[in-house]
Amino acid sequence: MKDQVWYVYMVQCNGGALYTGIAIDVKKRVAQHNKGKGAKAVVMLGLPVRLVYKEKCESKSEALKRELAIKKLKKKDKEKLI
Repeated sequence: MKDQVWYVYMVQCNGGALYTGIAIDVKKRVAQHNKGKGAKAVVMLGLPVRLVYKEKCESKSEALKRELAIKKLKKKDKEKLI
């Protein structure tokens, strides 16, 4: 059985900070963040958030690896992806 499609996404928080995460349903995940039910870091960085980047991955493993790679980037390099 083929793995489900996963996405790496970035949201921009109200204060301008960027948060990177993974999800199967990005729209639903962003809505969760905006309700304060997502990652605690997002709430601390400032709500509301808006989706600024989404990248399709073929597996959860691939999405996790890509998420880590993006999180290691400097903000200016993340902004280049956007």
